[in-house]
Amino acid sequence: MKKAQLSNMKYINDITDFIFLENEPQKTDIIFIPGGSFPETAEHAAKLWNEGFAKYILPSGKFSVKRGYFPGALSKENIYTRKYTTEWEFLKDVLVVNGVDEKSVLKEDNATNTFENAIYSRKVTDSLDMNIQKAIVCCKAFHARRCLMYYQTLYPATHFMICPVETQMVSRQNWYMSENGINKVMGELARCGNQFIDILKNMVAERE
Repeated sequence: MKKAQLSNMKYINDITDFIFLENEPQKTDIIFIPGGSFPETAEHAAKLWNEGFAKYILPSGKFSVKRGYFPGALSKENIYTRKYTTEWEFLKDVLVVNGVDEKSVLKEDNATNTFENAIYSRKVTDSLDMNIQKAIVCCKAFHARRCLMYYQTLYPATHFMICPVETQMVSRQNWYMSENGINKVMGELARCGNQFIDILKNMVAERE
């Protein structure tokens, strides 16, 4: 089947709209960055901070539990050359290099997956008595839906704006045109289902 034909398939458009979320930024209480090894998310967060969209930024992450260590920057290695032990340390450095005041960078360096990014970020903001009414999440474009689902679960009263950035050459325009894009997006689609089964069941049980 030709690529042009795929783009006309309604289910391709439905998956694209579900996974690839994006909002115009507004002034918020905080910018969240789920952990990772790509600097583009923190670079985008730094740009928003420099434009005055938030006072604080909270990068989150230790390293992937599957890998067991932080591998270093997976892009722009020529810019971010230090040896980092955690995702948080790496993301903080990216923020500072891009003009963010260290005093505005909060710390969370225990999370080993996206759900823990949200869980431990909530613990940080609660410990600081922060009332998060509006927040921005800067994440990879194909990671947007799952990030929103997790952060909404932990911050149910917060209005979120997703401000993603393209990484690994996977975007809403091209994801279905390569094996890498298909694996990334369909993997996210599957995780949005299977990772939330117990969460949703627990939420129902708490209401009963």
